Amino acid sequence: MITAPAACDRFAVFGTSAVLLVTTDSVLRDARSLVDGELGAVDLACNRFRPDSEISILNGSRGAEVKVSGLFAEAIEAGLRAARLTAGDVDPTCGAALASLGYDRDFALITKSCLVTGPPAPAAGWQRIGWDRSRAAVRLPRGVQLDLGATAKAWAADRCARLASQRLGCGVLLSLGGDIAVAGQAPAHGWRVRATDDHAAGPDAPGQTVVVSSGGLATSSVAVRTWRRGGEHVHHIVRPATGRPARSCWRTVSVAAASCLDANIASTAAIIRGEPALTWLTELGLPARLVRHDGTVTRTAGWPRIAPDAPTPDLP
Repeated sequence: MITAPAACDRFAVFGTSAVLLVTTDSVLRDARSLVDGELGAVDLACNRFRPDSEISILNGSRGAEVKVSGLFAEAIEAGLRAARLTAGDVDPTCGAALASLGYDRDFALITKSCLVTGPPAPAAGWQRIGWDRSRAAVRLPRGVQLDLGATAKAWAADRCARLASQRLGCGVLLSLGGDIAVAGQAPAHGWRVRATDDHAAGPDAPGQTVVVSSGGLATSSVAVRTWRRGGEHVHHIVRPATGRPARSCWRTVSVAAASCLDANIASTAAIIRGEPALTWLTELGLPARLVRHDGTVTRTAGWPRIAPDAPTPDLP
């Protein structure tokens, strides 16, 4: 849930919901057009469920070198950045692991219970990606499947918010499935965002309202995007070493950072790391709100304990 004195557009994309806010009413339509164009290009590059996407072509290359577009090159580098920053806890080679769990199609098409499709498939390891930045060429060993789901949405939010703000000269907030990027001049009292398990929940959902003025805010949770694989309850955040859904002490983690991408990298890694994430986030100086399965909340590095007052009405 997001509130602010701004023009608002809500729409569906990437199998989830999106919210676009701009501080100048008259440019909302132009902002939406810019965002739609960028997201369409990102989908064609990064959607592993589209047979014509660049990532699907790469995953089917059987060890051959593949030249990629500049956009897809940026997306790959975002995934590799996540792996480097987290020592492989967020790994872009989890494609086969996710497919073995039943996440082999758009999430909206996954039934609440799916058949077992094979044994666990640990990540091949991000170091095995043969990436030549100077030639925009990539080679995956046979059997390695790339998945950029842990980074592409947040990276796209940063990219779209920055583009719309620069082109239209206004403040912009873009939320893609709860991955929130901010660019340009924020409203006087900032963008008010509800941090909760499910980004689509209403303003009364358990959580906390915080004010965001720059950078990004991301929430990772094992309470949403869940289904059953055989008789097992599974979710989409995978521990690369095992290929299994992370069994974490945290139900939900929200992190604020200089970009939505970095916030999402940290929130995902925190779920995977469990208890040690508290020390890690504190050492990095990243404000975070971590919620245990019993609802107990722990905050780090300046995450506010209460939301500051701001006279801003709920958006329609």
